[in-house]
Amino acid sequence: MTEGARRAVARAAELAASCGAVARAPIHLLWALVLDESEASETLNRVGATRERLQQCCPLPSPEGLPKVEGQATTEATAFGSECEDSPDFRRVIAAALQAAASRGRQAEVGTGDLLKALGSVDSEASRALAELDVRLQTVASPEVNPAPAIDVDFRIDWRDSTAADHTATLRIIDAAANRAREGLRVLEDYARFALDDAHLTWRLKECRHALREALATFPAEALLRSRETQADVGTTITTPAEALRANPADVARAGCKRTQEALRSLEEFGKVLSPTAAARLERLRYELYTLEKSLALSEFNRRELADRSLYLLATDALCPRGLGPAVRAALAGGVGIVQLREKDMPERRVVELGRRVRVWTREADAIFIMNDRADLAVATDADGVHVGQEELPVKEARIIVGPRRLVGVSTHTIEQARQAVLDGADYLGVGPVFPSATKSFDSLAGLELVREVAAEISLPWFAIGGINAENVSAVLEAGATRIAVSHAILSADDPGAVASTLCERLNAHRAKGTAEPPTSQQWHTDKDGPAAE
Repeated sequence: MTEGARRAVARAAELAASCGAVARAPIHLLWALVLDESEASETLNRVGATRERLQQCCPLPSPEGLPKVEGQATTEATAFGSECEDSPDFRRVIAAALQAAASRGRQAEVGTGDLLKALGSVDSEASRALAELDVRLQTVASPEVNPAPAIDVDFRIDWRDSTAADHTATLRIIDAAANRAREGLRVLEDYARFALDDAHLTWRLKECRHALREALATFPAEALLRSRETQADVGTTITTPAEALRANPADVARAGCKRTQEALRSLEEFGKVLSPTAAARLERLRYELYTLEKSLALSEFNRRELADRSLYLLATDALCPRGLGPAVRAALAGGVGIVQLREKDMPERRVVELGRRVRVWTREADAIFIMNDRADLAVATDADGVHVGQEELPVKEARIIVGPRRLVGVSTHTIEQARQAVLDGADYLGVGPVFPSATKSFDSLAGLELVREVAAEISLPWFAIGGINAENVSAVLEAGATRIAVSHAILSADDPGAVASTLCERLNAHRAKGTAEPPTSQQWHTDKDGPAAE
């Protein structure tokens, strides 16, 4: 309630007590509104319901003895006269006033005008007195509410037609953003091609350039050129110190990704003015670039993280004549950089117990610990990551479980699977099976051909896997592999450490000779798509 309404309700209780009434009634509230000289009183005077006329038709028992107004109600309890009985009619009047205020919104307050209207609508001595005075309260606006003027719904919206200047400005924006996007994509393509030597990502970025060209073909080329005004462009002289700082090619690529995404967003938004269809194609291209940004970053980051870890051990307790512990510790001492615990048939509780021991051994050797298949057990054993196959959890779901700081490796058996795993956000790949394996049976072998294909395209770290040992490792390395994953050859050996050391020596020697470098991106593009310089 407003302060005026609170004061009137409390005053009505005083009047009821002064007149010797059993309960507070609507007539007491009516007189309280009049005597308080509220805005409701002014309304009554305005329509002819003066104090004198009200006294004639509905006098109080002792009008000359009515108490004067002294201050105002200070609490809600006092305002509602909690110490005074209320008649049913009085309660109905208050309820009607509350309902009237509520109809104006949740934050509306009950004013003296609401009380006055309620007095006229609830049948009581007060409403009959007002009727006798011929007061039509339904035509009187609530004095404490300023109703908004009625909205004229008979109107028409006239949209301003685009002018030539509007189109010139739009074309100028599109032209500038298109140049930035083309330049940015070329920077990224050069990074993938020459810094990462990644044919797969180079090809995807080239496809993005072609998609951008096709989307931009929707806009009039001559108009774009005529709208260009480089000499009068205020932005050509605005630079920040950060724009001149690039520590390495990866920094250039990161900045290029952001610059290109921003340009594509500008193209998308302003393109809607001229061609909603082109804008939709540009939106899809922007989302594609988000994926490629992740793939570029992970390829560069994981190459550094796994640079000195070229020998990967797949550890299974049943393959170890002297137990898993001695074999794993010896292999770590021999140069193994990553250990994966692969126990397909062992009870989960036992896997967790064994995994926690492997975690201790690998941490002491500064090696990486990976859990096979089970992302939940990777977390339970504090592993550094999880490795999943084509039939297990996808990368996205595995990442949700293990979080962003752990590695997710993926087994791939075809070049298509390898390409997709890169785009999915895998941290490394298993590539194979290369040869028949003593630990796992396969319906078919990917063989050395898959090794060659992956070596020619993928810069993300990957490990050739499947039946590799000291006798055939040279063929795997000659096919382009720089990392291998081994199980039986190490675990079943009389001296696991010696076998691991031999394999590491072969890997290091091959890398030192430089013969393990995969075909360059330029060679791959020449084969696939004509001249590499295109």
